[in-house]
Order: sequence, then structure tokens, then C-alpha cells
Amino acid sequence: MNPYSTVGSTEGLDAQRAYLEANNGIRGLEILEPGDVAHAAELFRRDGFVVIARALDSAQVEFLAKGCREVADEILALDTDRRGNRGSHRYSFGGSSLTRSQLHRPEWRMLLENTLVNEVVTTIFQSPDFVLRAASGDFCLPGATGYQPLHSDIRDWKDNTTTPFSAFHDPRGQLTIRDLPCPYVCANFLPQDVTRLNGPTRQIPGTQNSRHPIPTLEQEPEWMRLSTVCPAPAGAVMIRDVRAWHGGTPNLSDAMRAIPNLEFYAPWFREPIVPGISYSDYRTLSETAQKRVRHCVLDSSETLITGPTLRAP
Repeated sequence: MNPYSTVGSTEGLDAQRAYLEANNGIRGLEILEPGDVAHAAELFRRDGFVVIARALDSAQVEFLAKGCREVADEILALDTDRRGNRGSHRYSFGGSSLTRSQLHRPEWRMLLENTLVNEVVTTIFQSPDFVLRAASGDFCLPGATGYQPLHSDIRDWKDNTTTPFSAFHDPRGQLTIRDLPCPYVCANFLPQDVTRLNGPTRQIPGTQNSRHPIPTLEQEPEWMRLSTVCPAPAGAVMIRDVRAWHGGTPNLSDAMRAIPNLEFYAPWFREPIVPGISYSDYRTLSETAQKRVRHCVLDSSETLITGPTLRAP
């Protein structure tokens, strides 16, 4: 039987579930301990991602999970058919917010103060002067039985209509953004265990500098479908070079899987940033966090308009 059969039959889903339970996950996935910052940066540069355990304590995990559920409930109230905005039963936290971010939520602001992530990202960029782009992430629901196509989260500028949030452009056509040092890092936090069955992110190691065309779902070899970052424990963080190929996978569990994030630009790199935090909330942050979000803060005379949407402006 085709292990990817999702035509609504219990038999097909049971076969898919058994197949993923037996085969899903990157073989030899290394999950680091918090003190191994230099090794974390090495793995990040080699593979385009790294996973570190115990980035959050149990209270922080609970606080973040509760916030993700509350935001998801607001979004799902707008989408009773579960069509999603990242594919069926898949949603972007940023793409479902009027500010393209969740920085107005205290759970995401908490992440700004995470010492481990600040240390690792500082080591990756070899500078503490990186800045926040947005606080976003995604979630997928039970019923997300298909695969999201492999993709990259950044691309070269083409024009203001098709690539309004892109900046890099070489008019000579010699360089692409993939030829640069890492310009843009995403830190995904895990408010629940990520298992072989609840929609682990598939991550294709070493593709952050690849100029090869990203394969379509039809072209994608089987090993790539199974190249997922799991199992990984609640409280861990996955730090990614957003140029690396990645995509969503089936959630065949009985619960939502969320991976809220913080997204950072290198000290030397900028693209358009949408304001995501009010001045009053900005004032509650530490000095370091204020420095991080200085391009995201709204003027003190303006009111930040927040709320859920299925199509962020």
C-alpha cells in the first residue's frame, strides 16, 4: 500500500502512520546541550540548522504553549473549513497577524530575553548587533495529511510587486543571496515534543548555499521526505539558516504542533520590516531586547493595530 495514501480511508492513514513511525527522522540527529555554543555554530554552518535542548524551562514551555493555543484559537475561528494559509490545516503565526508578527504577545516577547539563543546567534554572526525581523512561526493541526513543498524563506529581489520584502540584488547577475554569509536566522522554539507523527519540519542538510533548483513534491526523493528534525523534546530550540530547504510534513497525531519563532537579520543585512510592537511594550523589555527590536517598534504617538487574519497585509 502507498504509505502516503490520504484519500480519507482509515486504512490508508494507518499505513502512513506506521510507515512514518518506522522511518521518519534524520538518522543520527544531534541534539546539543545548552553549554555547547561553539559546536552549535559549527553544526549550523555545516547543516544550515542546529537543535539545542533545554532552551526553555518547564514554566516557560507551559507559558508559550498556552499562548500558542490562544493565538491558534483566534485564527481558527476565521477558518472553520481548516483550509489554512500555508496549506490545508497549516498556518503561519505571522501570516495570520495584522502586523505580520506576534511580538504584541507576551509569550513571544519572553523569547527575546533567552540567553542561550542570544549567545548562539551572536556566535553565528560573530557580533551581538543583529536585529529582530519579526516574531512568528507556524502551527499545523491533526488532519494535515499532506506534505508542504520544500522551500526557502528568503530570495533575491526581483521587483516591488513580486518581492516586496526582499532586498538583495546583483544587477550583474553574478551573485545570489546564497553566495553570502548567512544573512537571516530563524530560532524556532518547541512548546511540545516534536515526534515522528505530529508534523516535524523536514530540513535538507547543507542546502543553504545550494544553487540547484528546489525539487517539487513530485521530484523529491524519498530520503528528503523522511529528513525530519525529530524526535526533539519540548523546550528545545531549532536555529535555522532560512535559505536551507525545508517544509512541513503530516501531522497524524491528535494534537496541534506549534513552532513559534524569532527571526533575526545579520548586523550587515536589512530588508523591509513591519512594526510589530507598541512603544509601551517596548519600554518593558531589557536594554538588550530593546536594541534587538529597535526597527520593529511603533512610534510612541501611534497605536499598534493587532488582530487575527488569514491574509496578512
